[in-house]
Amino acid sequence: MKKIVLMMSLMLACTVMYGQTAKSILDKTAAVVSNKGGIKANFIMSGGMGNVSGTIAVKGRKFQATTPQATIWFNGKTMWTYLKKNEEVSVTTPNESQLQKINPYNFINLYKQGYDMTMNKADKTYTVHLTAQKSGSKIQELFITVDKKSYHPTQVKMLQGKKWTTFDISNLTAQTLSDDAFSFNSKDFPSAEVIDLR
Repeated sequence: MKKIVLMMSLMLACTVMYGQTAKSILDKTAAVVSNKGGIKANFIMSGGMGNVSGTIAVKGRKFQATTPQATIWFNGKTMWTYLKKNEEVSVTTPNESQLQKINPYNFINLYKQGYDMTMNKADKTYTVHLTAQKSGSKIQELFITVDKKSYHPTQVKMLQGKKWTTFDISNLTAQTLSDDAFSFNSKDFPSAEVIDLR
């Protein structure tokens, strides 16, 4: 009986240590992504709607994402989505689930609560697997791949419902970004029709 208790204690201790290691990796990654002045990176998003490539700028909860088809600004509360094809700007107040679909760096607001973590190591990367503790969570699973040297996230793969979306991330650099970069400026798009959906 004592042997069984001892083995269970050791297994539990190893699991806790493993979980702390996974969390410490994401803590370091979050610190990189949370650079005070902001960051910029390139991304390729793949999923049910095919592949979309573009650039993203992030500063805290604010972000701006640009693709050949659209530009999205989010200032921490309001989101503007400009579609180039028909020159329309939709104004919304998104929820966390909607933000996660667009902003691959939103994981830095999620992993600290409500998820169990495990980690795999490769030669040059760590991959942290997050599983939601509640079955009703909008994002059930996340795989976050991180470069071992820089702690830059190189891929974020998430499961929402039955659909997986993958963001491949490259060329991440620290920046000094103005807060104005995360709000739509009508002067830059004088012919755009603004549709307020809030």
